[in-house]
Amino acid sequence: MVDKALILRKLTELEEHLKQIKEFSNITVEDYSREWKTQRIVERTLQIMIEICADIANHIIADKGYRVPKSYADTFRVLYEKDIIEEEIFKMMENMAKFRNVVVHRYDKLDEYIVINILKKHLNDFLVYRNVILDTFSQN
Repeated sequence: MVDKALILRKLTELEEHLKQIKEFSNITVEDYSREWKTQRIVERTLQIMIEICADIANHIIADKGYRVPKSYADTFRVLYEKDIIEEEIFKMMENMAKFRNVVVHRYDKLDEYIVINILKKHLNDFLVYRNVILDTFSQN
């Protein structure tokens, strides 16, 4: 059985990080590029938020006995395959997972424009994901 208390704790943690990172949502690319401390705070906070979403997904996957995901991005694909999240949400979270991999593994220089785009246009994607997870558990 899915540990609803664990899921709710993780969702609360996600909301806390979201509230904190919104302080940076009006930063310009120029300021972001110059301020290494801001870069570290934003990148690490986004990484944590994405990992919280993946942790929630992995908990659901393990509990339901779904196939083991091959990657962070695949974690969200499994939820999509099992009709827990819709395609649009899957695509949003898949992109976030790919962004997380760039941050963590430093495959390439992180594009500041992508970070700023997330800050300005995609922070609410985390709320969309949260709401779907909450709706899923309210139906059970």
